[in-house]
Amino acid sequence: MDFKTCTERELWEYVAVSLSKKGIKTVLVGGAVAAIYSEGAYRSGDLDMIIESYNMAKSKVKDSMEAIGFTKSGRYWIHPECTHLYVEFVNPPIAIGDDYSVKPVEWKKGGELIKILSAEDCVRDRLTSYVYFKARECLDQAYLVAKKNKIDLIKMNKWAKNEGTEMVNAIKELKEKLEANKRCS
Repeated sequence: MDFKTCTERELWEYVAVSLSKKGIKTVLVGGAVAAIYSEGAYRSGDLDMIIESYNMAKSKVKDSMEAIGFTKSGRYWIHPECTHLYVEFVNPPIAIGDDYSVKPVEWKKGGELIKILSAEDCVRDRLTSYVYFKARECLDQAYLVAKKNKIDLIKMNKWAKNEGTEMVNAIKELKEKLEANKRCS
């Protein structure tokens, strides 16, 4: 693995597989998921990972990350050769807005099963950041993912209604962007 030029996907696969081999199961969430599903049209800068086990010893995570060349700086794990990406372990549970029933998808890599949000959940996650944190760039990330992946907008509308009017409007905005893209294609 070339740390100097690796993509979010390459670094995630490397870290997730390495940790999985040590019994540490993680799920990739956040902007790096958008980078992966947008096939690099969006670049994140960090990997947000949730450790699935609530009672995982921090010392086991520390030892495992140090074994693959990372050092901790504040809340981030940094590899000395990877200056463009870092890893952060964010607090569980996995949730998107008020939905705590999120089921990550599994990818097989290096003989291990590693987990990531689905493309559809990635879109919901980015829209949540757009609405709740007023982060306009997250709408653009949701669009880039939705443009390249099959997204069930009917299911998204049902979810949005539970989240409130702002989320319904965000889904509408996303649909408009997708439709405008079709007209231009």
